[in-house]
Amino acid sequence: MTKRSNHHVVPHKDGWAVRRENSDRVSGTYPTQGDAIRGGREISKNQRTELVIHRPNGQIREKDSHGNDPSPPKG
Repeated sequence: MTKRSNHHVVPHKDGWAVRRENSDRVSGTYPTQGDAIRGGREISKNQRTELVIHRPNGQIREKDSHGNDPSPPKG
């Protein structure tokens, strides 16, 4: 099974963007971080990737997994 690239919600000149990891192109731009998170979750769910949400300063705020979890979960 191939590893899928994560998607990131990042600051963008026009507000916020969803970008696939290791890509220069954005999947979409949004006026607010909340809009970008909602859009990113849809993309991430459809592509079964992890969504990494960043703060305005670039630090990671949270992660949201949509399909790469081990089954059953360990622990």
